[in-house]
Amino acid sequence: MPDGNALISGKTIQGTRVYSPAGDDLGHIDDVMIDAASGRTVYGVLEFGGFLGLGSDHHAIPFGKLTYDHSRDGYVTDLTKEQLEAAPKQDETWRENRDWQKRSHEHYGVAPYWL
Repeated sequence: MPDGNALISGKTIQGTRVYSPAGDDLGHIDDVMIDAASGRTVYGVLEFGGFLGLGSDHHAIPFGKLTYDHSRDGYVTDLTKEQLEAAPKQDETWRENRDWQKRSHEHYGVAPYWL
């Protein structure tokens, strides 16, 4: 990843590892979600668990919960594996479902991005 204020593509973020506060490898960013109206990156979709992609879960993490750490060449979050596992379950409507998005932001302790 580049240093400073350089811009990066979503493709660069995909595959980047995510670590817990204790340094545990939680998974990797599988995708990023951008609000079409504002252009703001609002979620990093974390893939975790499973083996070689089988049986893994995906959770949309508010991007503000991710901080890039150059020494780890990955993102660090204050979220634990247990918090991820307890997150509101996503269904196929989560991208448009404000109720799910509100519950998710509340779960992660951040203000909804649309407010």
